[in-house]
Amino acid sequence: MEIDVIKILLPSAFAFFVGIIMTPFLTDFLYRNKMWKKSSVKQTIDGQAATISSKLHNDEERKTPRMGGVVVWGSTLATALLFWLFAAIFPSPILSDLNFLSRGQTWLPLFILIAGALCGLVDDYLVCHDRGTYKGGGLSLSTRLLFVTLLGLLGAWWFYAKLGMNAVHIPFWGDLSLGIFFIPFFLLFIIGIYSGGIIDGVDGLSGGVFSTIYGAYAIIAYANGQIDLAAYCAVVVGGLLAFLWFNIPPARFFNSETGTMALTTSLVVVAFLTQAVVPLLIIAFLLIATSASSIIQILSKRYRGGKKVFLVAPLHNHFQALGWPASKVTMRYWVIGMILAVIGVIVALVG
Repeated sequence: MEIDVIKILLPSAFAFFVGIIMTPFLTDFLYRNKMWKKSSVKQTIDGQAATISSKLHNDEERKTPRMGGVVVWGSTLATALLFWLFAAIFPSPILSDLNFLSRGQTWLPLFILIAGALCGLVDDYLVCHDRGTYKGGGLSLSTRLLFVTLLGLLGAWWFYAKLGMNAVHIPFWGDLSLGIFFIPFFLLFIIGIYSGGIIDGVDGLSGGVFSTIYGAYAIIAYANGQIDLAAYCAVVVGGLLAFLWFNIPPARFFNSETGTMALTTSLVVVAFLTQAVVPLLIIAFLLIATSASSIIQILSKRYRGGKKVFLVAPLHNHFQALGWPASKVTMRYWVIGMILAVIGVIVALVG
């Protein structure tokens, strides 16, 4: 019991300090090479003028570098590899117990994290150099969705073919067998949660929300006896807290695509590994609401003669447009995220 707790908490703290140490080097590189979006977006995704959105983001915010997500996945990868190396080079029961890399629990979420991170890194690089086919630079939306779909197919195949999983647990009801339809079900979740990555738009917002979500799944994994997976989630939290240290107002950098694509896609894998897929709808509700607000806004303007449901989308920008200071939006999202995480954990453990 004690070693399990140490196995979860020690790597998490280690990842935090790794992130803190690597950040000065990263920020020096980002500022020296002006790794931020050079031009503001003049149009929304549906082609209309982005007047309100432009007012919400001042010139100083536009000169804040992207690629801050490197701190999160970089510290996570470094921690996983270092603890594995320590166990391999200095064989001992203690170091062996602290190694949380395992085929059954952490290989897949870590691989998906890094794959998503690298794709996002390419997108961020293109954005910072005003290149690419998307408005304002970067990979096109279809290209990013294609990559996430490929990651989803890989993940679904791993669960279906390698782990023999073809059912989803419904809390307070039982297992729902999906058969071959497990694969499109997995794809639906990974694309849906990925779309919530646009929550990265206010200083401190995404770091706090994702920390709470991964913290909730660390608890669920621990309760399931999946100690390696719990340690992985805790390590991600450690990296996120290091990122958040430098992302609170005024932010030194933004999470951007390299962080959000990594975190959202890996999160879905974690949810399926813990058999807590339905609770994900509660725990990650802020991500879902963020994505849904943008979809609703687009559909409303298209089919209601240009009428909008929100002043501006996504949802957190709507609250800013109402006059809420960015700090109030962030703090209230943190509070709501914590409450949702508590409810989701209870549903996962009791159901």
